[in-house]
Amino acid sequence: MISFPPAKINLGLSIQAKRSDGYHEIVSVMLPIPLVDILEVQKSDTFSFVQTGLTLPKDGKLNLCEQAFLFMQERYSIGNVRIHLRKQIPFGAGLGGGSSDAAYVLKAVDELFDLNLPSAELENLAAQLGSDCPFFIDSKPKLANGRGEILSPISNNLSGYRLVVLNPKIHVSTAFAYAQIQPTRNTTDWILRWDGPINEWQDHLINDFEEPICGHFPLIAEIIQDLKNQGAIYAAMSGSGSSVFGIFDIKTSPQVKKYQDFLLLNVIMD
Repeated sequence: MISFPPAKINLGLSIQAKRSDGYHEIVSVMLPIPLVDILEVQKSDTFSFVQTGLTLPKDGKLNLCEQAFLFMQERYSIGNVRIHLRKQIPFGAGLGGGSSDAAYVLKAVDELFDLNLPSAELENLAAQLGSDCPFFIDSKPKLANGRGEILSPISNNLSGYRLVVLNPKIHVSTAFAYAQIQPTRNTTDWILRWDGPINEWQDHLINDFEEPICGHFPLIAEIIQDLKNQGAIYAAMSGSGSSVFGIFDIKTSPQVKKYQDFLLLNVIMD
């Protein structure tokens, strides 16, 4: 079976506190975007994993897709599969591509082996693979709390707006990003702000990673400011970086030609 794991963007990301388990308490609005990897999972006599497209840096660890399948095989005593991942979402980009791929492996295994697991159970399993993974089980707009695994449905307030997503080809590791942060309790009412006027989001839906990461990589800050100068209602870095995005009125056509090598999306959102 073939599926299309999507990327996501974060509209604001507050690092609230360091947890005793080493993770962090966060709050963030997370939305899927129409930028996808291509994942094929088929039953097979032996397990294999093949990746084409973008090349991930080798760190000696199994790919998250491999981890996801072996986790399910150990838990449910299922047969083997062949996985082919066509990687198109940049890595180290704050877009959640690896987490999405892993979540979609869980969903594929559930369907291929007729496990019939409810979405809540798949989200629970996904949380054991990574903090962003549960979001991609449903892949719908959500408010994320906890370490990212506590998800609440929210309205799709970007329908009809233009979304521009750029990746300046800077790799930012999650560990490096968190090392730059001093957690601070944020009392913002995120649902109230999300459902409020979009032209007020810039002042309230703030990504705590943005300032320190931009301090290390000024190009990210330059692109964000340029998107604002071109009329973005909201422009920010996604996740721990390095991708940035701008939200524009449907009538606005930002000049992104100079960022052609960085352009990932320039679409009207459904």
